[in-house]
Amino acid sequence: MRRILLLAPLLLFTAGCGLARSSESEATAAARDAAGRAAEQLNGRPPRTAEEVGWAASQIEGMEVMRVTGTSTHAGDGVDLVVRTSGSAYNRWVDLEEITVRRCFTVRVSTESRSREDPHAVDCPDGPALVFAPPPAPPRLPGEELRAALPRVPRDGRVDEAGVRRALAALDLDPGIRTEVKSDRGRVGVVLVVEAAEDNHVDPRDCLLARVVPGATEVWVPPRIQRMPGEGGCTVANTLDPAPPAH
Repeated sequence: MRRILLLAPLLLFTAGCGLARSSESEATAAARDAAGRAAEQLNGRPPRTAEEVGWAASQIEGMEVMRVTGTSTHAGDGVDLVVRTSGSAYNRWVDLEEITVRRCFTVRVSTESRSREDPHAVDCPDGPALVFAPPPAPPRLPGEELRAALPRVPRDGRVDEAGVRRALAALDLDPGIRTEVKSDRGRVGVVLVVEAAEDNHVDPRDCLLARVVPGATEVWVPPRIQRMPGEGGCTVANTLDPAPPAH
């Protein structure tokens, strides 16, 4: 009986150590789960460069980016990140206070990702977290300037496509804006599209439409539903024969 009593404190100490390790394990699991949620959030966005992915990841609360490999989400295997985050756990039977750990994990961001992959734990790289410049703002489409520059043709006049093109050239548009001009049955249609939106298969495209006909010069932005990918709202055909508004 005395031997059993002597062993009891040792057993309690051993059990306590096991529980303490369990608290650290739970905290690590919480950090891994945070990295997994970040990967889901990053993979739910349109194609981007590695620099843009790194910046987006660094904006997620509690996430630090330690390393970036790859060129873009739509090239090769995508972009691999090493992120550092934290997790916490508390066992009131053993811990005097909440246990918090900081761990590093690898996450992959790719346009080919179809389901969540569990982040892999890795050693944290030496040095501070990486700092990224925010992506440049997309160029502004010059609606008022375009409306003022396009010619007004009398009802009994004739629309000159060359004159419309000269008006566009005089605007000195941002290189990130693509233009398209087309004539059809005495009308001239104009499309201005922000090129940065070309590879975005999630958000509505940023475009401006115009039409010059005898007696009327119109400039407008198509409804959001028409600017969604695949809807054809940002095409020169939609300037010459506009689609009816969605109900």
